[in-house]
Amino acid sequence: MGERETPQPAPLNDAAAAAAYEDEKPARQLSGWVGHVVAAGCVLLGLSAVYQVFFPLAQGNQFALILFLAAVLPLTLLSYRSGLALPARWRRDRSPNRETEPRRDSPSPLDWVLAVVALVACLYPVLPIEIGDGGGGFDEFLGRQGTPGMIDVLVGTIVLLLVLEACRRTTGLALPIVCVLAIGYAYYGGYLPQGAAIAHAGVDWEQIVSSSFLQSTGLYGVPLDVAATYIVLFTIYGAVLEASGASRFFINLSFAAFRKSRAAPGRTVTLAGFLLGSVSGSGTATAVSLGTVAWPVLRKAGYPKENAGGMLAAAGIGAILSPPTLGAAAFIIAEYLGVPYLTVLVWAIVPTLLYYLGILLAVEIDARRYGTREVEVATTSAWRLLARFGYHLASLVLIVVLLAMDVSAVRAVVYATVAAILLSFLDREHRLTPARLYSALATGVRGVLSVAAVCAAAGVVAAMITRTGLGLQLNSILVNTARSIAENPTAVLILTAIFAALAVSVLGLAVPVTASFVIAWVIIGPALQDLGVAAPAVAMFVFYFAVLSEVTPPTALASVAASAITGGRVIATMMQAFKYALPAFLVPFAFVLTENGQGLIGLRSFTDAVWTMAVVALGVVALAVLTGGWMVRRAGWPERALCAPAAALLLYLQPLTIAVGAGLLVLALALNLGLARFRGDEAQSLSATPGT
Repeated sequence: MGERETPQPAPLNDAAAAAAYEDEKPARQLSGWVGHVVAAGCVLLGLSAVYQVFFPLAQGNQFALILFLAAVLPLTLLSYRSGLALPARWRRDRSPNRETEPRRDSPSPLDWVLAVVALVACLYPVLPIEIGDGGGGFDEFLGRQGTPGMIDVLVGTIVLLLVLEACRRTTGLALPIVCVLAIGYAYYGGYLPQGAAIAHAGVDWEQIVSSSFLQSTGLYGVPLDVAATYIVLFTIYGAVLEASGASRFFINLSFAAFRKSRAAPGRTVTLAGFLLGSVSGSGTATAVSLGTVAWPVLRKAGYPKENAGGMLAAAGIGAILSPPTLGAAAFIIAEYLGVPYLTVLVWAIVPTLLYYLGILLAVEIDARRYGTREVEVATTSAWRLLARFGYHLASLVLIVVLLAMDVSAVRAVVYATVAAILLSFLDREHRLTPARLYSALATGVRGVLSVAAVCAAAGVVAAMITRTGLGLQLNSILVNTARSIAENPTAVLILTAIFAALAVSVLGLAVPVTASFVIAWVIIGPALQDLGVAAPAVAMFVFYFAVLSEVTPPTALASVAASAITGGRVIATMMQAFKYALPAFLVPFAFVLTENGQGLIGLRSFTDAVWTMAVVALGVVALAVLTGGWMVRRAGWPERALCAPAAALLLYLQPLTIAVGAGLLVLALALNLGLARFRGDEAQSLSATPGT
């Protein structure tokens, strides 16, 4: 009989840890009339996005994006702290009542000035007012795209600076620095030695502003377009699901599904992470939401703090990789490649299954390594939960059905949102009354502000890379470096893929996932495509490594959030998250190294998809043994040494490598069973002693 634990509510210390983590985030906790103003602005922005799904503006897409940026930028500057004052923990009231008194967190006068300047500057292209050699309305603005006037350059510079400031507030200095470097390279490239590989003729400031501000690239490129359509609507949908009680249902269902097993807590976290991802679409948010509820159970089961935090982070990151919402970069893939969003979902299915297979295997191994205990959770049966609250799944299914019926993704998510609102009235506690719906809309749109700022800045970087030809030059450098090491075409492709993966991972350490994907696609995408790799395979390869940068030390935000919940060491938590997510770092190589690997993302027949998934699943098993040190019994270095090449060979997906890889895995299994009698006492104690 296991110990009994209830998943709700979270213990005080865990709730306090989550609150502390939230308090350190740059977003302000607005209240009073300022909070009402920002909430109203967010609701209006959300409603306008829904309106444009059915009634697009006659003036065109760029006009709509100008209005979108004019709304987003002031709201961002009001909603996020400047970071120029003392940290919040130093500014808290030290009075005896500081725990109960609300903390003042209002925008400063400078924030209001910047917000007003941002509003006017962003609306400048559409204002029917002639100002010197600028202004005059939207048509006049478009007519000056190649020859901007002095006022255009001045206003464009102000908007660029304010976008960089918004990025600095929401994501830190890294992306603004990358953006400044890209602009600086465009401007000063002509001063580089002309023999240098990355030298170019140079771009004057007027043309930089034209590419970034006047033309339908840069600020108003594909990334911001995706933020203004797909991301806004899907985030609103997630907020509505959250407000309707879907998150609680998903967590309770996960606890109910695995009730009596020492591996059940880990399995619960894995399943709940997958389900919650459909609501949040954010790895960090999923890790926090899940951690406050699941950590008490994991602790009771005997998981060390760092292992539990790593599991929470890895399960949370899976939210960005998992259909039907995926992450923001997935919508950009659909736009860049000109394919329906449903196609991107199909590409993601098998890799997602393999990702969670890796986590489940690691969970099973850790349950044995740490001797975890059964924890009986006080919840009703899974069938009863499904019968009572299963309607929360209906809107998710509706999205997929509508996409399959060739309904556009933006319309599908609007219909699903309406369905979720109506279905919420089946639960009196969570029904979306007008007041609660208003709050959900405000919360959902406010969650888009940081993404929109990132998308705008990423568009500028991509425009500078394209304008200067840097993407083609770096593409050539990447491939030529591989060819200088090896001449064999297969070896060149393997080395190029490795260099590409490292480049995206390093880029992801500095900038958010969406910006990382946009920049890497412009630079690295052409290199792999020039070597014969299909564009969808390249896109998914870059997407996965951009996402996985969130579990790579030293800037893994999901791990930082999870460690705040569990109280574990941050770096150790990051390393555990990396261990859980390791298969996902290697599986994308299968997409690009062989044509057979393209079956994993549905580019070949169904039969190919099945057998490639089965083979790669064996590779994931080998990786789990390598990182977890367990097979049938504890795996020593001989077995683990065999599993490393076995995994690599299985992932290459050619008949010879599959045969050799499978043979090595069988040999490792035979060694594990054969050596068991020599490790018998140790293995038994290992499976029985917590924390070993």
